Amino acid sequence: MFTTRYRWETNAAVSDFVRHSPIAPMAAALVGSPSVRFYFDHLLVKEPHTPDPTPWHQDIGYWPFLGRQIVSAWVPMTAAGVDDSSLEFVRGSHSWNAYYAPESFDGKAGWAEDFAGEPMPDIAAARAEPDCPYEIVGFDVEPGDAIFFSAWTLHWSPGNSGERRRVALSTRWLGEDTTWFPHAGCDPTVTQDDTTAVPGEYPADDDRFPLIYDARTDGDAAPAGAPASA
Repeated sequence: MFTTRYRWETNAAVSDFVRHSPIAPMAAALVGSPSVRFYFDHLLVKEPHTPDPTPWHQDIGYWPFLGRQIVSAWVPMTAAGVDDSSLEFVRGSHSWNAYYAPESFDGKAGWAEDFAGEPMPDIAAARAEPDCPYEIVGFDVEPGDAIFFSAWTLHWSPGNSGERRRVALSTRWLGEDTTWFPHAGCDPTVTQDDTTAVPGEYPADDDRFPLIYDARTDGDAAPAGAPASA
């Protein structure tokens, strides 16, 4: 699988999507926050006949934040079903109050191994049992659809067994209950040295985590900076 992140910093099309699309106000509404800040974008490409899945995981442990108003918006650029590596989720797992250790996606030891926490349950093994305790849901999607899910939700995507490339852009959003929480085993792309955010406090760093939408100033209109519609 090919991935690239933080393209909003250098790519005008990605930056425009982040700042001017309806995604930010939708994210704010879904998490119940008056405003949202932007964390990062993540382009994910799986070529046809890619056998390797993206393993079951929970995003929150990978990221230097805590909060219940942290959400991803996964937007496919190509049509995809589960066989083409669309996403699947464990329904209700965002409410388990569980904080799982991140795992390396490529099986290699890396920064994630420094996290000391609860191991992920073996969802794949449980799914194979007739009395599987998990309700697993997935979606067929078309270009321009959006799947929003909590950073606490367990999810994965299978390998791409289809004949078409699967391309999706995921953007990550921070509501007002978010606090800066750098910890061992989290993504080292943005560290304490890179931000003015204070551990345990709301990450009000406009350079690293820009405020994209605030209902108190933007209302029900398009997100900040967007052109008005006719």
